[in-house]
Amino acid sequence: MSYDENRVIVIGAGVIGLCTAWHLLKAGRPVTVIDRDGASRAGCSYGNAGMVVPSHFIPLAAPGVISQGLKWLANPEGPFYIRPRVNGDLIRWVKLFAKHATSRHVEASLELLRDLNLESRRIFKEMAQEAGSELTEKGLLMLCKTNKGLDEEAEVAELACRLGVTAEVCDPARLRELDGGIQMNVKGGVWFKNDCHMDPAAFVNGLRARLVEMGAEFVEDVEVKGLSHRGEGVVSLDGVETPPGLEVVLACGAWSGELMKSLGHRMPMQAGKGYSITLSNPREQPELCSILCEAKVAVTPMGDKLRFGGTMEICGNDLSVNPRRVNGIISSVSDYFPAYQPVDFEGVEPWSGLRPCSPDGLPYIGRVHGYKNLTTASGHAMMGFSMGPVTGRLISQMITDEAPCMDIRKLDPLRFN
Repeated sequence: MSYDENRVIVIGAGVIGLCTAWHLLKAGRPVTVIDRDGASRAGCSYGNAGMVVPSHFIPLAAPGVISQGLKWLANPEGPFYIRPRVNGDLIRWVKLFAKHATSRHVEASLELLRDLNLESRRIFKEMAQEAGSELTEKGLLMLCKTNKGLDEEAEVAELACRLGVTAEVCDPARLRELDGGIQMNVKGGVWFKNDCHMDPAAFVNGLRARLVEMGAEFVEDVEVKGLSHRGEGVVSLDGVETPPGLEVVLACGAWSGELMKSLGHRMPMQAGKGYSITLSNPREQPELCSILCEAKVAVTPMGDKLRFGGTMEICGNDLSVNPRRVNGIISSVSDYFPAYQPVDFEGVEPWSGLRPCSPDGLPYIGRVHGYKNLTTASGHAMMGFSMGPVTGRLISQMITDEAPCMDIRKLDPLRFN
């Protein structure tokens, strides 16, 4: 590992870590990225839905989420599950989530989440070009099977328009105009025109190659065991030989909370496991990405492939696949897209990944108070891919003493300490 005094150590080689490295290199700082997965490329950044979504301005902690989640718990194929276990961190996280699932918290978070996603979308255009990846700018469809679901999404669309995010409530005929590539059995939906999508693995792999060209150093198959505090607010890495005082960026997703705990601080985090299934030869291919609202399933065309993703399992850092949850995704597809049948998914290997979820639905981005050389970029839940570029820009601005492009005091990594 190189030891120049201006070097920044980025722990994590997912989309957040790589976007951070890109911005730092652009700012003239040498970068070393520590990648625990190495050549396996197993992280959450590779199998997600690849959506860039200014439409997603409502945090995960919102009114009605807990009551709906309790109903889903009774369904073994439902989109949400918490594995029962006696765990102090989980109990505290659930209590904090319940405390923040309020209209007041949502209202206080709307503009910040909107601004983060809009700025990220802007940066994505430049980054996608450098990564040799295509950003499809056709929008997102929120597809609703029920009148109740459509009414709820219409309320979100009205709120979006108030926030300056373009949204159009659509009947089935309008949906066919927007995307005639796939049959839909729905009551209607909402078109968010400014949302985008891309193949996340193509973007991350292309960005990684570009970073090597720019001079980034990668240390693969190495896991940071913990963080040590060595006087005067300086953090060092346990298990990785580095000189004291180098800037450290904590961008290792669901594992970030444990590393913060090694310093004696609480940054509440639970891993929300999700699955995706990707068809290489889809029966029908939509042109737009979509979300099957009542089923909570994301659908993304990726070139000749079609990806379906969903579920939120709070079950620790466990990547094992639960077949019942995968079956829940598959069965919901034919409900919305009647051309598809369960047989279309036979023999397709499901992917699983862990989303890092904070209890208030907001990411942890910022300097860690009390330490001269530690910055955190984690806790984005389902929004890690969408917010990758703007997170990287904000972290780079902090490290290079540039004024942040927006006010992110609400994202303080120690706000629950």
